[in-house]
Amino acid sequence: MQLVTPSLKWESEHQAYCKEWGPSKMIPNSFSLDGYTDYSVYLKALRLKQKGSEHWVPNSNYFLVNGEQKIVAMVSIRHELNDFLWRVGGHIGYSVRPSQRRKGYGARILDEALAKCKQLELGDILVTCAATNVGSAKVIMHNGGVETESHRDENGLETRLFWIKNG
Repeated sequence: MQLVTPSLKWESEHQAYCKEWGPSKMIPNSFSLDGYTDYSVYLKALRLKQKGSEHWVPNSNYFLVNGEQKIVAMVSIRHELNDFLWRVGGHIGYSVRPSQRRKGYGARILDEALAKCKQLELGDILVTCAATNVGSAKVIMHNGGVETESHRDENGLETRLFWIKNG
């Protein structure tokens, strides 16, 4: 298992991951290929987002790749929080490929992301999940997450907020 940065090498695997994810909103949304017909254009846009453009805060993005060179999970690490991320997104957004769930990859990608957060000297880390996502809540708590509160948006959707000590 290793973390790799998105590059042209991973185009077909990334597309397969998104296809498997289906029509639902991609998490983290920085990995969505919607609206991109050329992968190199997507990568250029991702690099701009990573620098912190428009409503994006500076961030780092990685794929978790297994020994068969298959992307099994994705993670976005936000280097700072804006108002939205304080309430909903947190410092780390991750997902596991649907066919690879319940195999420990959620815990692994979050653990790897927390190690990157230490390298970035980010301090304590906010990680969130939908109130209905029991599996993700278990992964976050397994990685030291302590639930502090919940946030309910204007549509009534509830997000659970967890803090992880990073130091």
